[in-house]
Amino acid sequence: MIKVNNLHKSFGMNDNKFEVLKGISFEVEQGDFVVILGASGSGKSTLLNVMSGLENADCGEVAYDGRDITGLSDKELTEFRKTDIAYIFQQYYLLPHLNVQSNVKMGAELVGNKDYMKIIEAVGLKDKAKKYPGELSGGEQQRVAVARALAKKPKVLFLDEPTGALDEETGRKVLDFIDKLQKEMGFTVIMVTHNQNIADMAKTVIRMNSGKIVDISKNTTQKSAYEIGW
Repeated sequence: MIKVNNLHKSFGMNDNKFEVLKGISFEVEQGDFVVILGASGSGKSTLLNVMSGLENADCGEVAYDGRDITGLSDKELTEFRKTDIAYIFQQYYLLPHLNVQSNVKMGAELVGNKDYMKIIEAVGLKDKAKKYPGELSGGEQQRVAVARALAKKPKVLFLDEPTGALDEETGRKVLDFIDKLQKEMGFTVIMVTHNQNIADMAKTVIRMNSGKIVDISKNTTQKSAYEIGW
């Protein structure tokens, strides 16, 4: 379980200080599929960054099975990010001089996973394992990013606008791969998106506005990537 308690985060100093997160509290069960919605500037991405240890909180707790990561040293936090979580951004951040297999292998080697070719096959890129990022479409590059993240065998997968740079057809394919792999592997998904339709795929939907949570709801049924609107 992930427990977020009274989380605050500000940027700037003195008269220029701006509070982005204003006392955020909620819980996420293991294996949940969470979608976080909100307008630009609502604090969605900042929340994701603090929860994943990419940014420090001003105060509050982010506890994974009772372990509060906000109190970890830099070394401990690096180890946590390496072994417990994975992060997928809107931009792919693939290394252009490495082929698909080598890009995914980088993630796998962080945790000693030698079965990374199974992940490449699972995202439908086995026949393009020797291709370089420049030889792939945007959707294929995003799938490589998904495979690299999942090759770490994370407990929690964070996604920040993973379909933001993709067209509808490609976006649905990427979401479908994530959905199927999540059901198969059992990791927790926490996704930030502007696309409210994607919330229909989630078990838990969190809506934010001006740095606060305004609503948390549960879907009794979850739609597939090909059943949601766009």
